[in-house]
Amino acid sequence: MKKTCEKSGQPVNLKEGLRSPRFRKIVAGVIVGGLLGYLYYYYVGCTSGSCAITSNPYMSMLFGSALGFYIINSPCSKC
Repeated sequence: MKKTCEKSGQPVNLKEGLRSPRFRKIVAGVIVGGLLGYLYYYYVGCTSGSCAITSNPYMSMLFGSALGFYIINSPCSKC
């Protein structure tokens, strides 16, 4: 049997959406992911410059933020 998620309490307008706990959770995931990406660059990063992600702190932060967003928004966490 397929498990379905019920979407209750959807925000009506943008102001409610920005104040919702779900939006805050997503923003926190992106910020923590970016911070962890930078820390990974700082402590583990590639010094030769040949690594696409870890040779540049901005790319490490972008990649970490994307992973943070994906982990918070993963389909497994919605049900």
